[in-house]
Amino acid sequence: MNIFPKHLGAALTFCFLTPSFAVSDTVGNVDVDWLGNDIVIEAVQDPEVEGVTCHLAYFERGLIDRLQKGNWFEDPSNSSISCRQTGPISVGDIDRSDEGENVFSERRSIIFKTLRVKRIFDEANNTLIYISHARDVQNGSAKMSMSTVPLYSAAD
Repeated sequence: MNIFPKHLGAALTFCFLTPSFAVSDTVGNVDVDWLGNDIVIEAVQDPEVEGVTCHLAYFERGLIDRLQKGNWFEDPSNSSISCRQTGPISVGDIDRSDEGENVFSERRSIIFKTLRVKRIFDEANNTLIYISHARDVQNGSAKMSMSTVPLYSAAD
């Protein structure tokens, strides 16, 4: 006898089999009020571009806020990103299309919303573009943040 509803099993499978890309390290946690709400700051190394680190900040709701406002399993889509050269840059085999590729992904709700960092290569200007944004199955969001890392040659 299956004790899980059909859709729950599919959702859990999706959650655990969705690949994560880069690994993040929490480097800061700023309390913003008495309700336990925080701004979390994570460092993310690009797995395909050695020498680039992005710092991603996002809002995380506390327990009291969840009790007061409901919507237990979701955090806001707001995020901010800043990326810099933190060592010698070595670009691996990266996607060079205008869609770019996902570098980092983290769940912001129990199933459907994720916070993502994408990398796009601006070949004409020799620059890497990193954009953080929320991805939702149904309700897209215009909330985003962008950072760029210029790629200089040894002669520059």
